[in-house]
Amino acid sequence: MPSTSAPRGKLILAGIIFAFLWASASAGTKAGLSAVQPFVLFVPRFFLAAAIMLFISHGLFRKRLPQGKEWRQVAIYGLFNISLYLGIYVVGMTEVSAGLGALAAATNPVFISLLGTIWLRQPLRPVTILSLVLCLAGIGVAAWPLMADSYATPWGLSMVLLSMVAYSIGSIYFSGRAWGDLHIFTINGWQTLFGGIFLLPLMIAWYQPGVNHFDLTWLLALLWLVVPVSIIAVLLWLYLLKDNPVNASFWLFLCPVFGFGISAALMGEPLSLYTLASVVLVVAGLYLVQRARK
Repeated sequence: MPSTSAPRGKLILAGIIFAFLWASASAGTKAGLSAVQPFVLFVPRFFLAAAIMLFISHGLFRKRLPQGKEWRQVAIYGLFNISLYLGIYVVGMTEVSAGLGALAAATNPVFISLLGTIWLRQPLRPVTILSLVLCLAGIGVAAWPLMADSYATPWGLSMVLLSMVAYSIGSIYFSGRAWGDLHIFTINGWQTLFGGIFLLPLMIAWYQPGVNHFDLTWLLALLWLVVPVSIIAVLLWLYLLKDNPVNASFWLFLCPVFGFGISAALMGEPLSLYTLASVVLVVAGLYLVQRARK
């Protein structure tokens, strides 16, 4: 996708805000899951976020609707970027700490590089394998003490990592499609709506009235996940991707730092030398793969 040549200062500010908001999603998710079931937390979030973005796009900005194959593109993007990524992620987060969830999310560039190589049928480079090993080692180092203290389980961590694969496929798909003059509010609004529609049957099938408590915790978590995360953070990510997909992934380096900081401050999750070592390993893996891609 061609660069928009945005001012450097604007890109830096957008990247920092994106990293903070993206990292905060794990803490917001854990808070919401203390009140309601996973899909009960996320599916209404998608519909509300989509309604806001589509109203802004078509009601206020008077932007055009998708046309022809663009409908298929936003639906496929929504399937990977919303239904599969966040659907699997929220289920995994029921058994994973907020900080560990944010750390796992930061590994996306490595998965993007690995899957991109497979997608283009190119030889697998040693640096890609090394990056993946470092990132997985970092997650393992962080997870080890958390599992001992019941902050995480192998099943939950596996689900979170699987969700990262779905997200990476979605990012590759988005970057490889021609979107013409479709506004980012239009793309994000419709893909979020399609993603919610695809998950709605699962929410209905698994709904248990007695375990859902629609209290203030649920409301605040929902609003945070809708506005700062689903709207502002994703729009910033698409903005960064449109400028330069490779450089955009560098901002995920900050997610582990912000994620563990937010989780410790708001959720009382422990910080230790394991935490520091895990962040160093993941950032080293990210740096290697990003340097190779550049």
